Amino acid sequence: MEKDIMFVCFFHFNIGKPFCCYKRRLQVSSYEQVCNFVVHDRCLKTVVSACSSIATNLIKNPVAHCWSEPGHFKRKFCNVCRKRLEDSLGIRCEICEYYAHIDCQDFVVSDCKECATYIPQRDLLTIVHFHHWREGNLPANSKCVSCKKTCWSSECLAGMRCEWCGVTAHATCYKHLPEECNFGSLREIMLPSSCLTIPRLDVSMETLLGLNNKKFNVDIPTRTVSEEWSSSGDSKDDEERERRSPREKDGKDKDKDSDAEIIRVFDGNNTMKRRLYRTISVNKNAPTHVILEAALKTFHISDDPKNYYVTEASEYGEKELDENSPFRLQLTTPDGKRPSIFLRYKDKDPDKGYIKVYSGGLKVSVGSKFVPINKDTTTDMVIRTALRKFGLEKNPEKYNLIEVLLDKGVSERMLDREERPWELIQQARKDSLRQNRMTRFYIQQTEDPHGPTISLFVGNLPCGLSQRQYEKILLDIIGPENKWHSFDVIYYEYGALVLIYNTAEKASRSFHILRDTIFDDKQLLAMLLPNIQPHMIPDNGIQPLLVFVNVKSGGCQGTELITSFRKLLNPHQVFNLEAGGPLPGLYVFRNVSYYKILVCGGDGTVGWVLSCLDNVCQDAVCQSPPLAIIPLGTGNDLARVLRWGPGYTGGEDPLNLLRDVIDAEEIKLDRWTVIFHPNEKEMPDETKVAIANDTNSANTNEDNTTMFVMNNYFGIGIDADLCLDFHMAREEKPDKFNSRLHNKGVYIKMGLRKMVNKKACKDLHRCIKLEVDGKLIDLPPVEGIIILNILSWGSGANPWGPEKEDSFNKPTHYDGMLEVVGVTGVVHMGQIQSGLRNGIRIAQGGHLRITLLTDLPVQVDGEPWIQPAGQVMVLRSALKATMLKKSKNKIKRRNTEPSIFFPDNEQTKTTHSPNEESRPL
Repeated sequence: MEKDIMFVCFFHFNIGKPFCCYKRRLQVSSYEQVCNFVVHDRCLKTVVSACSSIATNLIKNPVAHCWSEPGHFKRKFCNVCRKRLEDSLGIRCEICEYYAHIDCQDFVVSDCKECATYIPQRDLLTIVHFHHWREGNLPANSKCVSCKKTCWSSECLAGMRCEWCGVTAHATCYKHLPEECNFGSLREIMLPSSCLTIPRLDVSMETLLGLNNKKFNVDIPTRTVSEEWSSSGDSKDDEERERRSPREKDGKDKDKDSDAEIIRVFDGNNTMKRRLYRTISVNKNAPTHVILEAALKTFHISDDPKNYYVTEASEYGEKELDENSPFRLQLTTPDGKRPSIFLRYKDKDPDKGYIKVYSGGLKVSVGSKFVPINKDTTTDMVIRTALRKFGLEKNPEKYNLIEVLLDKGVSERMLDREERPWELIQQARKDSLRQNRMTRFYIQQTEDPHGPTISLFVGNLPCGLSQRQYEKILLDIIGPENKWHSFDVIYYEYGALVLIYNTAEKASRSFHILRDTIFDDKQLLAMLLPNIQPHMIPDNGIQPLLVFVNVKSGGCQGTELITSFRKLLNPHQVFNLEAGGPLPGLYVFRNVSYYKILVCGGDGTVGWVLSCLDNVCQDAVCQSPPLAIIPLGTGNDLARVLRWGPGYTGGEDPLNLLRDVIDAEEIKLDRWTVIFHPNEKEMPDETKVAIANDTNSANTNEDNTTMFVMNNYFGIGIDADLCLDFHMAREEKPDKFNSRLHNKGVYIKMGLRKMVNKKACKDLHRCIKLEVDGKLIDLPPVEGIIILNILSWGSGANPWGPEKEDSFNKPTHYDGMLEVVGVTGVVHMGQIQSGLRNGIRIAQGGHLRITLLTDLPVQVDGEPWIQPAGQVMVLRSALKATMLKKSKNKIKRRNTEPSIFFPDNEQTKTTHSPNEESRPL
């Protein structure tokens, strides 16, 4: 295997400008012709990086990348051609650190992280997680964990990094490290891939993870085979130059000699039909075998050239060219027109051959076996022969043969038992040699490790309907032929539910129908959910972290965070709140005994997650998971109290944020129920009877009662009035409210207007009555009162003020008491927020009754509205919340050396060279 990895074609050259050896950053004189790997002659023996022409062949279990939108990435290098990305459009994997030019996308290696690898009947103690190595694009100042020297470079694609634990090493050092990966410093919150399954469906990984990026294609105009000149007589060299890959552009500025010949190369009939070709530049007098070698290189085919030949593609048909004769002399294409050729495979025997069958997830010691086949060999015969070679001769009917195509991703197709693989291979070679080389065959168990049940989450349905009504709505959309097996859970309050399917075909069809359906002017949400096997989570202090990110909070910071967390953790434990809110994630984790939650968003987002926890976790195994916060909103008062800071600025390292979550301490947060009961309006008796009959209700008063759960504070008067104006302005033009600075500026402008117009909340103390713990409180002249559960309000201000000698106890957010303060107006509020004054301390207690004598603005945790006159009760809620409070800052390391990710001194153990699974492929 080591010899295969070293199989790259280096040649000597004299350089006029300095290049960097990928082994030592010095001037060099040799580089590889296909993937541009530059190296000293003396370093050739230590090269461990595989050429892009053979890298795909070395992957045991291919996993498709999840590509971003095309963009310009600074200080990054293409993992295919090894060149910089700044000069042209590139793409990156949202799960791992794989970068590529758009033009190099055809040759990317599908070796993303395997994030769901659960195998039934496998003991937890036998599970071993291997490093997943990725070459290049290391963080600045990365140091080798083995030799402690710098292993990153800003000049070239150098160094290795494990995508799971983050450890970095030189390309020559990483093979001396332990093969086993323990997830480094994040192991306590990592969701291991060995406990996860995803259903076998024809759905991409991007869709499963909610990465619904628009598909991008490089538009290529249709051309005729003999086309060379435009109607105006202008040369199309510029157009060709734009279509070339970065490695082909190296020679674009060379002198355009009359001796140079530009040739279009097609690798099969399909590429000819679609006019998808690659170009090569050779000497006009070059023999055909030189053309053949150049054509193989441009398609990254490292096979023996004797197995191939070229034919001329013209409007008159296809003509095979003699290898030893000059190329131009054999062409029928007239001079001045660009020739086109086919690259064809030379069959040694058109009636028989071999296919390589991979073991996939089978419990065998070898990764693949060659199986002889002929034109009469069926799929069933291949399965039986392969199983015999793997030592698994029992029950061949329980296995299938899967055709896997590694072309711009990973697509699978189960072969019918009577299909003939040899015919498929022969036809594939004619259609596209590159796709044929990217096709492989796997033996796969018929039984899906995911199990017989597939969970389909459906959201954005009308709220508060009955199960029968939901059934009718869904059946009208998907049809009776796609009916589910059962309802697992219905979230009536949120208009969401989870359907259980026991057949993949029905689940797939229903998913595609539902996600493209608009019902009641809303786009329905459909998500296929992974399955966690809780018995496969280690019990040695592992508490997986469930991450919720509100990408709308804090401008684009949420998008940056969710991308970082998907790379640092298992992407299946990171959820975008735009896709169904917190419910899908909480459902996936419902059977996990111990886990933590990280919410990235504002106070409203935190309240949203806590509210969903109240509804969901009563039936879950873990009923009160501790919750941490990364503040992305404007106020972030709860985050401030719990030491998570005033707001994420983008300068913090996401890895350090996760470490803070691990080190955080658990505390309790009091929560309160606010009950609003408006006064019953006077109406004739016959009207009351009609309303009662119409609503089938015996007590119309109870229908007007509304309840809210309060986590932070509850305001009445000027504070709520200002909040309401801001809320209405944001609802009218939401696009403008995308930064904390702008939001605070709007608050200031609205406050100045309230200073001029004081009619709204003037003499508030005469409009309400307050009882605390059964005692009527005498209110001072105020324009607003604020009831506090936490000592932070209005983006970090403390209206209660510092501790002083009075009749009140020192407040905390877990003492079962509320603090009531008053404000005299907008000026007073501004003074409180600037720290010049405190609010007026009015009362402290655990049971509040407020009588509103008129309609007044109110707000609960930042959600404002106009409340009609009536009664308001504030009671301690039976719902508890466990929060994570950030530990006080520790002494930071003074050096810049990355921390070593090996606990228990594992780096000192005797190790062996990594096997195929631990290589960077």
